[in-house]
Amino acid sequence: MRWSSAITLLCSAAALILSFLCLFAGSSRSFLQNGDLLTLNMSRLGYGSTFNTTDGDGGYFDNLINDAQSDVNDLINDVATDIVSQLNISDFYSVHLMNYCKGMFEPNGTAAVNGSDVSKNATYCSPRNSAFHFNVTEVVQNALPGNISLGDINWPADVTRAQNLIRTASIATESLYIIGIVFTFIAFLGAIFVFFTSGRLSACCNVIIDLIALIALIGASVVATVIAVKAVNALNNYGSDIGVSATKGTLFLGMTWAAVALMLIATIVSIVQLIKGRKNGGYISEMRQKH
Repeated sequence: MRWSSAITLLCSAAALILSFLCLFAGSSRSFLQNGDLLTLNMSRLGYGSTFNTTDGDGGYFDNLINDAQSDVNDLINDVATDIVSQLNISDFYSVHLMNYCKGMFEPNGTAAVNGSDVSKNATYCSPRNSAFHFNVTEVVQNALPGNISLGDINWPADVTRAQNLIRTASIATESLYIIGIVFTFIAFLGAIFVFFTSGRLSACCNVIIDLIALIALIGASVVATVIAVKAVNALNNYGSDIGVSATKGTLFLGMTWAAVALMLIATIVSIVQLIKGRKNGGYISEMRQKH
């Protein structure tokens, strides 16, 4: 019995749980909504610099604002929220690894823009899909009324190009997470076996399995981080003119890198066990006793 294997056992178990949470976060409206890869904030759509609401040009957004503004002292942020409501677009779209959820900010979208404490009230989550890729352009187009097109709201073509660039990366991330979860689970079972037994073969196998799980989780975390950063930067750079913004999922990034750190500890302990066993001649003595 190797008590040091308890460290490997606990670390691999924790890494496995965190990896599962990263993969299945947002699978329902009530399950870990804050574990999103990124959140698209649509609550200020129509408030960007592209739209001049005071020139009286009779544009669609100009008319919407004039209709919504019943009092000249109404805040423009509140009017922007009314625009989103009239366009049938949700305040936010939370992007997860296997699906997306949408809903409204509470108490309102204005509080979210101003950095106040808000909560997400998810009203819909798409079905989980192993080949999921969030197509923000398609989602927004489908949400718009039939007589309104993406051109009417000046939807940036650069956003569409940016989302196409990360499509392959999104599928690769899910694949790496699945590989990481499978081998982390095997590493967990291996740690249980080594905890009660000893032997050169089992120690070597544990090290190999731990390394594969670690590499897969590192790859998944790196790609997921790059996707979050690139997508958020693109949405903020190209969407700011029409009032669209995005934020990275800090909880998701924290969970995925914590899983990597835990699996790294498990791998290091397994390697130390293998090296220590060889130096002490433990494996050799065990083989002699068997013969």
